[in-house]
Amino acid sequence: MDYELLCTKVLGIVRLAGNFIRKESMNFDSAKVEFKGLNDLVSYVDKQAERILVDNLAELLPESGFITEEQTISKKGEVYNWIIDPLDGTTNFIHGLPTYSVSVALYENGLPVIGVVYEINRAEMFYAYKGGAAYLNNKIIRVSSRDRIADTLLATGFPYYDFEKLPQYMALFTDLMRNCHGLRRIGSAAVDLAYVACGRFDAFFEYNLNAWDVAAGAYIVQQAGGRVMNFSGTDEFIDTRELLATNSRVDAELLGYIKQHFIK
Repeated sequence: MDYELLCTKVLGIVRLAGNFIRKESMNFDSAKVEFKGLNDLVSYVDKQAERILVDNLAELLPESGFITEEQTISKKGEVYNWIIDPLDGTTNFIHGLPTYSVSVALYENGLPVIGVVYEINRAEMFYAYKGGAAYLNNKIIRVSSRDRIADTLLATGFPYYDFEKLPQYMALFTDLMRNCHGLRRIGSAAVDLAYVACGRFDAFFEYNLNAWDVAAGAYIVQQAGGRVMNFSGTDEFIDTRELLATNSRVDAELLGYIKQHFIK
């Protein structure tokens, strides 16, 4: 498998979906929004963008399966599976906020080999492939070199439907806000991870994320020299739905804060 060549083709497909989303954003009618659950929004834009991705990616690897947010297809591949979020940051999109992205990962035998995150409004294409580095618009990127929480800018996401752990989260925010440069909540986990990969953020943490939210971005972080783990510090972050991505230098200190509030 030529992963670099395959990734190049995937970039074109992701850009095609991103161009569709950008065009629709110009005259989007919020009356066309649907609710999948509490504060869980979707529109025809999400669904059509997913169809664009699925149809074109299926041509690249006819034997591949798909794990998609909008479930426009149900197919399990024996070796290859695409994990897709056609519009990560739907709430931002619907409200006219400019941070949202397309996220596509390819898994081979259960392991990531390609990750692509396209931040649409800044036209920033983040990607990584097996055997290569991590890239932003064809330039190699690396995680930051900061090694103290006191010097970091951190990213997170807020609970929007499962509020059971909200008290722990707020207590963690209080501790971190007093001990770092700041906390940011952009509204697209895929973009948060891409920003860790290129050093804009030093770490990102959130819980209750799905595979399509994080599969591509997490792989880009890893290929950029970062680490991705769960709140216990072990490697499994998709099934546990707990994710901490760091620059590999603030792991122990940040895990200490997280475990104080989440691990009993």
